[in-house]
Amino acid sequence: MRFLKNIGIISRCTDMYRDDRFKELGINSRQAVYLQHICREPGITQDALGKNICVNKSNVTRQISLLEENGYVKRCPDESDRRQICVFPTDKAKELLPQIRQGFADWRQYLSEGLTEQEGEILCSVLAKIASKAADYCGRIVTEDEL
Repeated sequence: MRFLKNIGIISRCTDMYRDDRFKELGINSRQAVYLQHICREPGITQDALGKNICVNKSNVTRQISLLEENGYVKRCPDESDRRQICVFPTDKAKELLPQIRQGFADWRQYLSEGLTEQEGEILCSVLAKIASKAADYCGRIVTEDEL
């Protein structure tokens, strides 16, 4: 089975599309994913963010630092656990969110063109099983809402 090769191609092409799409917004593909999660869950800790998007702590720290430098997020210590850092979106990030969501939706639409409804459902079902297994390796539980 060569499904990992195909998933890799899709992933790299997705990054290229998003980089092109969001360039004029001043963010890249990865930062768009971070901003989407931070806007969805303001005050999320950096640790939880890393788990949610299956990224290691050093990458989270690096990307959040860049987003903070560019005025998209602000960080502050968690009031209940000072060792944790919470991340909040700024108004600048919230203004970008509709464009980020639209970019994600447009890419999904582009990729699914030509698939029948049944093919789309089968594809989603199979990929959900694979994603759940992969996330399990990373110590993350994928919820039904995400699948």
